[in-house]
Amino acid sequence: MKTEKHFITADEKTETPVIIIDHLYKKFGKNVVLKDFSLTVKKEENVVVLGKSGSGKSVLIKCIIGLLKPDSGRIEVFGKNTPELDHDELDKIRAKIGFLFQGNALYDSMTVRENLEFPLRRHWIDFSQKEVDALVIEALENVNLAHTVDMMPEELSGGMLKRVALARTMILKPDVILYDEPTTGLDPVTAREIDSLILKLQKKYHTSSIIITHDMNCVKNTADRVALLLDGKCYAQGKYEEFEQSADKNIKQFFE
Repeated sequence: MKTEKHFITADEKTETPVIIIDHLYKKFGKNVVLKDFSLTVKKEENVVVLGKSGSGKSVLIKCIIGLLKPDSGRIEVFGKNTPELDHDELDKIRAKIGFLFQGNALYDSMTVRENLEFPLRRHWIDFSQKEVDALVIEALENVNLAHTVDMMPEELSGGMLKRVALARTMILKPDVILYDEPTTGLDPVTAREIDSLILKLQKKYHTSSIIITHDMNCVKNTADRVALLLDGKCYAQGKYEEFEQSADKNIKQFFE
């Protein structure tokens, strides 16, 4: 049986992780997408999960957030196994997790303000209108879009829509953020802006993140650590530079 690769730094074992994914399995019919996948994410760390399209990256983060239920394995977030939580417990965990959808998932019929207010209204936390207004403006200022607060999504460019979606992801100031292909469909300049915002918000709010992508510029710009998802498993993990210098053909293909 082929041994999985694993590059590891000396201090990796000493820090308490905020996410532990242990022997995760998920299949759809006969199609096994995740097969004994394991990964940990430390506090204030950006872990990029790299993989080809269709490799199971989106399935992975949907399992973490509870949108999909794994067939077996453990997903521990803040010390709790999320697949075993009831709806109310999971909702409280989700209040600490931001999710940036690949397609932004903004509501076309709502203004930017209303889109950002939505997660504040649906969670169990009770905010006053004054607090809501302040959080909306702060979130938009973080992405340099305060002037769009009363605009409709159709009035915004693709890059602006992504930044508004990022503002909405951050509005509850989550401890963990899950990014689903954050730069897909963006031009190189806008993609770099999103990468910079990811790092800015990580530093400002001390977040831990899982970023799934096959965009190597995004990997290089945002990753503290890279994990390669291959054949349903965590095939290798380490620093970007270690991946870049690897002679392993399964890793080299992403740098060609």
